[in-house]
Amino acid sequence: MRDPVADLKEIAFRLERANEATYRVRAFRSAASAIGKLSAQELAERLADGTLTKLPGVGDVTARCVAESLAGEEPVYLRRLAATAEVAIDEATAALRQALRGDCHSHSDWSDGGSPIPEMALAAVNIGHEYLVVTDHSPRLTVARGLSPDRLRQQLGEIRRINDQLPEGFRLLTGIEVDIRADGSLDQEPELLAELDVVVGSVHSNLRDERDVMTARMLAAIANPYLDILGHCTGRKVATGGGDRAHRSGMIRKESDFDAEAVFAACAGYDKAVEINCRPDRLDPPKRLLRLAVEAGCRFSIDTDAHAPGQLDWLPAGCERAARCGVPAERVVNTWPVELLLTWTAGHEK
Repeated sequence: MRDPVADLKEIAFRLERANEATYRVRAFRSAASAIGKLSAQELAERLADGTLTKLPGVGDVTARCVAESLAGEEPVYLRRLAATAEVAIDEATAALRQALRGDCHSHSDWSDGGSPIPEMALAAVNIGHEYLVVTDHSPRLTVARGLSPDRLRQQLGEIRRINDQLPEGFRLLTGIEVDIRADGSLDQEPELLAELDVVVGSVHSNLRDERDVMTARMLAAIANPYLDILGHCTGRKVATGGGDRAHRSGMIRKESDFDAEAVFAACAGYDKAVEINCRPDRLDPPKRLLRLAVEAGCRFSIDTDAHAPGQLDWLPAGCERAARCGVPAERVVNTWPVELLLTWTAGHEK
C-alpha cells in the first residue's frame, strides 16, 4: 500500500513546478489535508462505502488517486505528470544546477506565498538544497501582505523554532524581499535589515519611471549596505503557456528603462549580486542584459522567487540562461556553502 497523502502532495508539487493553474494545485493539497486527518481505518471505510467525496476538499479526481494509492498503485495522474515532466538540459546547464546549494529568494504564506514555511523548507530539503532563504515582502507592498516590522520579528522567531526541527545539514535563513522606494531607500527598519541573513531588494512600483529617475533609484539601493542581491532588475513580466489566468491570457509588462551599464558597474563595485530570476513569467534579466552583467564582473544569485513548494524546482530555467550567457559558477553566490554566503552578506555592512 502506498501513502495517498504523499502521492497527493507529490502531484501538487509537480503541478506547481509545471506552472499549472493554482486551483488545480489547491485541489490536491486540499485533498491531502482532508484525508490526512483520517485514521487508516476511517479512510478504508470511506473508500469501501464510496463516501470519500463527501469529505470537504475531496473531489472525483482526487478520490480516484486515493483509491489507486491505497491499492498499491502509483496514481495514473501522477504517472502522467512524471512521464511528461522531464525536459532535457544540456551538460553546462546540468553542471550549474548541480553546483547550486540553495535558493536565496522564496515566499511563504506570511506574505503572498501559498504555503507555510515548514512546507517550503521540507520541499527544499527534498530537492537537495542545503539552505533556503525566506524572503517575504516588506510593508509598503500591501497587495502582497508585506510584513510590518512586528510581523517580521515574529517570523524571525518562527524560523528559529522551525530550524530546530529540520533535518541535520539543512538550514533556513532569514531574509526579506525589501521594496526599493522611489528615493532608493529600503522599505524596512535598518536595525531589522541588519539582523537578516540575506536581503533581496526589488523595484515593484513606478516601473515606468524615466530612465534617469530609475537609474538613480537603483544606484541608491545598491549603495545601501544592507542590500545583498538586486532582485528581478527589469521588473518585466512575460507571457507563459500555463499558470494562472493572467499568465494564460498573455499578460505582459515591459522592462523598466535604466542605465544597465551603470547599475551593473555599481553591483560589481559594491560586491552585490544580480539575481537571475527563474520564474517562467519573469526570466529576468533578459539575456542581453545578463551578458552585460557578466562582462561587468558581477556576482549572481540564481533564484526561483518561489511562492509554492513545487516552484522551488524551477532552478534549471535560470541555470540554462546563465549557462547560455557564460555565467561562471564561482560567481553564483548560491553555489557557495552557507558559511561563505553569510560571510559575504555580512561583509556588506562593514
